[in-house]
Amino acid sequence: MLADYDRILTAIDVGTNSIHMVVVRIQPTLPAFTIIAREKATVRLGERCQQTGFLTEEAMQRAIDALKRCQEISKSLNSEQIIAVATSAVREAPNGRDFLQRVASELGLWINLISGVEEARRIYLGVLSDIEFDGKPHIVIDIGGGSTELILGDGHDPRSLSSTKIGAVRLTNEYVSTDPISSKEFQTLQAYIQGMLERPIEELQAHLRPGEVPKLVGTSGTIETLATLHAREHLGVVPDPLHGYRFNLQDLREMVHRFRRLSCHDRAQLPGMNDRRAEIILAGALILQEAMTLLGLESITICERSLREGVIVDWMLTHGLIEDRLRYQSSIRQRSVLKIAQKYRVNLIYSERVAAFAMSLFDQTQGVLHQWGEEARELLWAAAILHNCGHFISHSAHHKHSYYLIRNGELLGFTETEVETIANLARYHRKNNPKKKHENYRNLTSKPHRRMVDQLSPLLRLAVALDRRQIGAIQQITCEFRPDRGELCLHLQPARLGDDCALELWSLENKKSSFEEQFGLKLIPLLEPATVGARG
Repeated sequence: MLADYDRILTAIDVGTNSIHMVVVRIQPTLPAFTIIAREKATVRLGERCQQTGFLTEEAMQRAIDALKRCQEISKSLNSEQIIAVATSAVREAPNGRDFLQRVASELGLWINLISGVEEARRIYLGVLSDIEFDGKPHIVIDIGGGSTELILGDGHDPRSLSSTKIGAVRLTNEYVSTDPISSKEFQTLQAYIQGMLERPIEELQAHLRPGEVPKLVGTSGTIETLATLHAREHLGVVPDPLHGYRFNLQDLREMVHRFRRLSCHDRAQLPGMNDRRAEIILAGALILQEAMTLLGLESITICERSLREGVIVDWMLTHGLIEDRLRYQSSIRQRSVLKIAQKYRVNLIYSERVAAFAMSLFDQTQGVLHQWGEEARELLWAAAILHNCGHFISHSAHHKHSYYLIRNGELLGFTETEVETIANLARYHRKNNPKKKHENYRNLTSKPHRRMVDQLSPLLRLAVALDRRQIGAIQQITCEFRPDRGELCLHLQPARLGDDCALELWSLENKKSSFEEQFGLKLIPLLEPATVGARG
């Protein structure tokens, strides 16, 4: 039996080209984790229907079969939890969320959809778990099947995160029809990659300080395959592990030149190249070549840890198991929310009061009216901070604008479902209650998260009403349950002597119907006398 401090955890990355799994043993006392099992299956989710963009039935079935195998391995190793994330292919397919629902239904496995920028952040965490940056700038590049992530960091918070829609599978499907590739197609592919990379690389370079020369770190199957081919040719043997292996831009250019002259069949005959990788290696290698050229960097170092290990690190951070050199990442969710609030000129003093009321209502009703835990509490807090950000666009229908800004604001540290939940909570802080006919509500494919919005949006409405004048008129709220009468009394303590808080009481009367309908209780606001020490 494992000691109390040992935990076994599984992370699965459902990518555009492959499904990767790692099972790790976590030792919180170090803190560190050891990989005890790996699994990989090339399922090509990214080979979508060209007419509709839908994930194909064949690809989805390959993925489900691979995920079932991952579950079996995880169970055999007594893993306590599987954390699965999906990226580009599922993110972009019109039936991507339907696929996730199908996996949940058939396998009982919930897969979290994450944004491209969140994917980049977790890749950074995975690399940080294996490389000591020593406070010096490093650029991390991860070339996937559907997207390429670029990250600039020095071991603390990432300075720049980007995800660009160029990947080895995507580009091969869209731009390569000749075999070997024709000169015209090669030049078109190269020009397209250059055009797509120019802006994210310029933005990344803008975060470099004068005199800094970053090191380039590469992750992903494409880059590892290139390193394997390079090592066989130049060393005669492939290092195991590949971690730390380096090759230069000139050698990469020679590999690209060779790949473009070979047919797919001939590339597959190269030692260290499998058939499936041979199909997409040219596009992947060309992405790396153009990125290195635009960055002006002559060499790249391999890191074998990436997104799946970053998922493990993120779990350790959220469970308080890491406090040393990754400590800067531990509050990323809160800081990301505040950064978005600042971007959209939210009145933080007011929003923090509303958030405090929402947290107080949540805590006092927990276990009585609802059973939500820490995750839901944090999502409600984020929604309270950002509920008014739609004013940045217009006062009219600002709750709907808030939904849009939150949904597209690149909140870090959250899954797509969590971002959708925050956006919906903010959307329903006023006006209509959640309805199935609302597109934003339908976007929440997770039934538990819909239920969360149903139950927590009334609390946010009350919290907003409690600061109707935005002057902090109410100092404290106390909930008193009267189950025999079917009532909840809300005792309100004013902050100022002589303030009758008439506008707050009026607003509560107007907003309380959502609460009463949801919980089947009559809400009775009661204004208490101001206490000694209240402002006069």
